Amino acid sequence: MTLHPKVMDLVLDRVWRLLAALDNPQDRLPPVIHVAGTNGKGSTQAMIRAGLEQSGAKVHAYTSPHLARFHERIRLAGDLISEDALTKVLDRCYAANGGEPITYFEITTVAALLAFAETPADYCLLEVGLGGRLDATNVISDPAVTIITPVDLDHQQFLGDTLPQIAGEKAGIIKRGVPCVVGPQHNESLDVIEAVAARLQAPLAVYGQHWHVSTERDRLIYQDETGLLDLPMPALPGAHQVMNAGGAIAALRLLGRDDAACEAAMTDVSWPARMQHLRQGALVDLAAPAELWLDGGHNPAAGHALAATLRAQPPRPTHLICGMLNTKDISGYMAPLADVAESLHALSIPGEQATLPAEDTAAAAAAAGLPSYVAPDLRHAIVKITQDTPNARILICGSLYLAGHVMRENGA
Repeated sequence: MTLHPKVMDLVLDRVWRLLAALDNPQDRLPPVIHVAGTNGKGSTQAMIRAGLEQSGAKVHAYTSPHLARFHERIRLAGDLISEDALTKVLDRCYAANGGEPITYFEITTVAALLAFAETPADYCLLEVGLGGRLDATNVISDPAVTIITPVDLDHQQFLGDTLPQIAGEKAGIIKRGVPCVVGPQHNESLDVIEAVAARLQAPLAVYGQHWHVSTERDRLIYQDETGLLDLPMPALPGAHQVMNAGGAIAALRLLGRDDAACEAAMTDVSWPARMQHLRQGALVDLAAPAELWLDGGHNPAAGHALAATLRAQPPRPTHLICGMLNTKDISGYMAPLADVAESLHALSIPGEQATLPAEDTAAAAAAAGLPSYVAPDLRHAIVKITQDTPNARILICGSLYLAGHVMRENGA
């Protein structure tokens, strides 16, 4: 078989062929919630899952990329897929593919759909891998709800150089007559999404028009045409999570879930490497008494969200350890962080062919006005920061691939 783990070839022909060979498992799924967008897809999906599971519902979930282990991508009725089940379903997909060319993401997506079709559940959450229109997850003809989180510049080499082009790709998950929740958008993105929805007669629930979310005295206030909810703040830190929460609540309301489900979406949600405070493990012990935080955001919008989150934290000298892929807009990511951090230690991401060299990351940080250093490895960077600033807040950031390396190294 020809597998291309890092090659992105956005057509659906290979996926449709393999699904047909497996008797079309995508047509045998429980109600599907399909999530696209540039930022916030995973967090929004995690909140929806927490809300659905509050009442005992069994929920499948598919996300990407994984952090420490591939199994994180596939949840069967609430539980991570087992090693045995994953091996068996992949073997069946390999056999059905008959040695034809297919990408890594395509065959693993089909494997997830096959596992979902054969395991009873009440709902199925699917997160788009890249774009939407030609993504391997976009094979569901009649989802229950679609969601488009904020659209911003990322993956321009595949999705287009402008917001309208990228929004058009994301809007490709909208289906005829199926309601679509739309998070906060730039006007030019929203125009495209609204045009696609109008053509397909898909009802929209748009932030700022059909639903609103804000904070008041450390509470989250959500309002739509059916009424107002006064909820706890999301368990995931960061002002941007308020907007993600609003989208999740809008989806839960469209699915007919009650206020208790919406509250559970706030309080019970867990999503690693999204401004996550690491509290135990080998790297945490190495950093003590400094705090150790982890975030996998990697584009300019994520940089702005991260900077806003850091400003809202209790005062503490913040030092960054950063590694990025060479496909990312590193200057756009660095610019907002220069005002909230004392220094940046740059890494090359271990084991990643597409890593940006640490020297380039350090140069981009310096150009943004952030004192920067090249570190030979993660542990060296942590030790250096804690020696110089024992009470530091150390934030490891810049890539989900780096976040996965951190989680494996930390071992907790």
